[in-house]
Amino acid sequence: MQYHRTPDPYFDNLPDYPFAPNYVQLSDFEGGELRMHYVEQGDPEADPILLLHGEPSWSFLYRHMIAVLAAAGHRVIAPDLIGFGRSDKPTERADYTYERHVGWLKQFIEALDLQDITLFGQDWGGLSGLRLAAENPDRFARIAIGNTGLPTGEQPLGSFFDDWQKFSQTDPEFNIGDVVIMLGQITDMSDAVRAGYNAPFPEEKYKSGARQFPMLVPNRPDNPASDAVKAAWRVLEAW
Repeated sequence: MQYHRTPDPYFDNLPDYPFAPNYVQLSDFEGGELRMHYVEQGDPEADPILLLHGEPSWSFLYRHMIAVLAAAGHRVIAPDLIGFGRSDKPTERADYTYERHVGWLKQFIEALDLQDITLFGQDWGGLSGLRLAAENPDRFARIAIGNTGLPTGEQPLGSFFDDWQKFSQTDPEFNIGDVVIMLGQITDMSDAVRAGYNAPFPEEKYKSGARQFPMLVPNRPDNPASDAVKAAWRVLEAW
């Protein structure tokens, strides 16, 4: 699998994001490897809190939460999903599937041997994280979610989602900082913070994952992920 890797200088001097990078190597499911980036802070012996970001952000989203949770005595781990942040970004849109994203996260928690995980998932961090927890329940102790769901494709997702899908495919620039504002930023965003959200995506070639994610959400019963999502619901409903 071919991929792009955002050069390190783009991540210099980000506001409130002083964290040293950590990496794990994952199988790309095609005989090669991809590098996944993550932030880790706090007590390494404590039970982990896993913070999964959504579309089209990255672990920069959690820069304030990381410090607060670590100060409270937790082990805090915030990865960048493949295609986002400092993680590798496969070049082809077809390289991104719902199944692969769950699989990459499974490899990630196995590589770090995370147990008794508290999951917090936002947006796509919920879509992928809820399936991850349902398919690996022995590794998870509790779940909190925000601004997310686990759609099976059996109910329409509404006109806002339809408009968002269209925008993600047709907007010529797809400025990530602007998208974060559009999708839910309610406080003023400084130029420095906007630059932080844009840092991993300096050119269009780095945005394949961000462009593709909206098209992966199960919004029809024949979506290839629908059966797996239904299976995840059967597990979660029993918790």
